Amino acid sequence: MTGITHSATTSQNNLLPTTLVLLACFCFGTIPCFARSLTDAGMASHAVAFYRYGISALVLFPLLLRLPRSKWKTILWGLASAALVGLGWVGYVSGLKTVPVSTIGVLYMTYPLFTILIGWAWFRDKPSFKALCGASIVILAALLASSPAAVEPRHLPAMLISLSAPISFGIGINILVHKLMPISPIDRVASFSLGAALSLMPLLIDTDPRAALPQTPAEWQLIAGLALATALIPQLIYTTFAHKIGAARSAVAGSIELPTMFLIGWFALGESIGPLQWLACLLITLAILLTPARATRSLTTQLVMPRKPQ
Repeated sequence: MTGITHSATTSQNNLLPTTLVLLACFCFGTIPCFARSLTDAGMASHAVAFYRYGISALVLFPLLLRLPRSKWKTILWGLASAALVGLGWVGYVSGLKTVPVSTIGVLYMTYPLFTILIGWAWFRDKPSFKALCGASIVILAALLASSPAAVEPRHLPAMLISLSAPISFGIGINILVHKLMPISPIDRVASFSLGAALSLMPLLIDTDPRAALPQTPAEWQLIAGLALATALIPQLIYTTFAHKIGAARSAVAGSIELPTMFLIGWFALGESIGPLQWLACLLITLAILLTPARATRSLTTQLVMPRKPQ
């Protein structure tokens, strides 16, 4: 009887953290709605990426100043990986200009595959059998979503460019897991946001003001939504509550991102989603559920990683 009572109490205690993590992951999945609207209005892709990270960097940068000098080597790793991810995200936003959100979404969700491969090659982090099975499913899903039957061949260059995002995420996640553990989650968020913003600032400065700055109140509202609703607020929620519910449940919650992208493309952007894209969505979700997970999330997205050898 005591065991049943304890189980019920644990379930109740996990309800709020689980709900909040789900909400954070849903917010991450709404990125295409804001990004496509801004690029359609004429804003440059790198400007969109800068504004997403820049506001978080501005808010969280003071946290880094309080860290002792001994932590700054770790911070530099965070800044470097974030700079790479920030540039990779430009490729993601560029792809959204012409390629359906459903296809870009599936390609975006291949980052666990790149994470596994880069971790294996760079850090000798040998994946488990389940992780390899999940990676194989991701490859199948990407092939289905980007096949000639699903998208027009003229979109192939944009799709290849968009792969810069999951590849850079894979590198960034490995650095996060292997190099950034000495600092707290909120400090990782701060270093990531700052590094990404700094890497994009030179591109922003060299851009025509009409493509770099919001031109209407509606664009300012979209930027505020992009920065707060898809970055700063969900990042803080996730880093606060993900560890309370554990790695497996956090990974399951993260799988909501891809269906969210599909629904954004369908309802908000009026895109037609075919059976191949829906099948790819189901396969990606299956791969996430199958792959052993660790609740160590980068600032842009949920992390699915093989367990490190004991």
